[in-house]
Amino acid sequence: MRVVIIGAVAAGMSAAAKLKRIKPDYHVVVYEKTDIVSFGACGLPYFVGDFFQNSNMMIAREKSKFIESGIDLRTFKEVINVDTLNKKLTIKDTITEEIFEDNYDKLMIATGASSIMPSLDKNYENLTTLKDMNDGIKLKELINKDDVKNIVIVGSGFIGIETIEAAKKLNKNIHLIGRSNRILSKVFDKEITDLLEEELRNNNIHLHLGETVQKYLGNNKIEKVITNKGEINADLVIIAIGVEPNTQFLKNTDINMLPNGAIIVDECGRTSIEDVYSAGDCASIKNLITNEDMYAPLATGANKLGRIVGENLGGINSSFPGSLASSCIKVLNMEAAATGLTEQKANDLNIDYKTKVVTNYNQTHYYPGREKLTIKLIYNANTKVILGGQIAGYKDAVQRTNVLATAITAKMTTAQLGMLDLCYAPPFATTWDILNIAGNVSK
Repeated sequence: MRVVIIGAVAAGMSAAAKLKRIKPDYHVVVYEKTDIVSFGACGLPYFVGDFFQNSNMMIAREKSKFIESGIDLRTFKEVINVDTLNKKLTIKDTITEEIFEDNYDKLMIATGASSIMPSLDKNYENLTTLKDMNDGIKLKELINKDDVKNIVIVGSGFIGIETIEAAKKLNKNIHLIGRSNRILSKVFDKEITDLLEEELRNNNIHLHLGETVQKYLGNNKIEKVITNKGEINADLVIIAIGVEPNTQFLKNTDINMLPNGAIIVDECGRTSIEDVYSAGDCASIKNLITNEDMYAPLATGANKLGRIVGENLGGINSSFPGSLASSCIKVLNMEAAATGLTEQKANDLNIDYKTKVVTNYNQTHYYPGREKLTIKLIYNANTKVILGGQIAGYKDAVQRTNVLATAITAKMTTAQLGMLDLCYAPPFATTWDILNIAGNVSK
């Protein structure tokens, strides 16, 4: 059995490693257009901000280890066309530009996603994205220059907000431009983003929300960013307005895709074409609550569904239960996390829902380190089954959201959350944990 996997980052290498363990006699070929494999891009903002120095720490597993396991790993090879009818691939060597063909019995597409670049952007010396290792190395070099003082970040999603922390640690003057009137508006509701925006403003971050970039002033280097509301001096511009799936090379196939180009897969990772699978940032993932095909480019889903695909390529017949798109972020000194449906999403789906926002403390008042937490629950108005939750605070917000993810997966009600037997000791909680309180007041 000849299995070809396109892409050697999270989903692709999770599948390859799992498949080779269960079917050591299979010929598993992995094509990767760069020489970087099993790379954790989530660490890039912290690498740029000098939280750690060695970029190799973001490599989960060295190439040599995959090769030793029997995986036929071929780097600097870009698949440029897929013929699903004849099960043939056209591949380009990115160094020699030689074109050659290969065939497969089964195929997995795990090509990830790329940063979206607006059409007005050209090759300015001081403009970059932050998506891959090369971006990280370039940005780290640029941002550490003494004459780079004014940083303009375009995009108020996860990468944009996390990049603020890198620039702040390096004592830069930071401007954040966001098209939306709120930061992180696709993940959190207003009650939570208000708290996070206050934290940013309290730390002298200049927020330009509800603004769009119109043009740049400067020749080889950007000197000013012109928006629909004014102009901003810039020594460095970082574009973080989102990502798009790397699926353009599939335009000649009949593979079903979402409007944004993400490959639609089922709970087994199967595409609409027989013997073709996909997972990761180039693919959809099933929403655990709604069962819809959603685009949630997160490392957690990529690794999990990648493993499932590896098992299915080996004939085990596994299925992925679905994703809550659980995600978390550190916003300077604050932390926040979300899981399940937002209020906006519940409203869009015409669900009869209720919400409750509760603010209380993470631990007892007499033990040092007490901080406020704010929780928002979204739940079914009739059954009281929890649909979503968001928590923000200066301590212990993220791990409590993991409890909510468990509760949603188990289809627990607010009453059950209210009586959930959670741990208590003065350094960690109150006798009635804030999660219990939130459940009990959500009637």
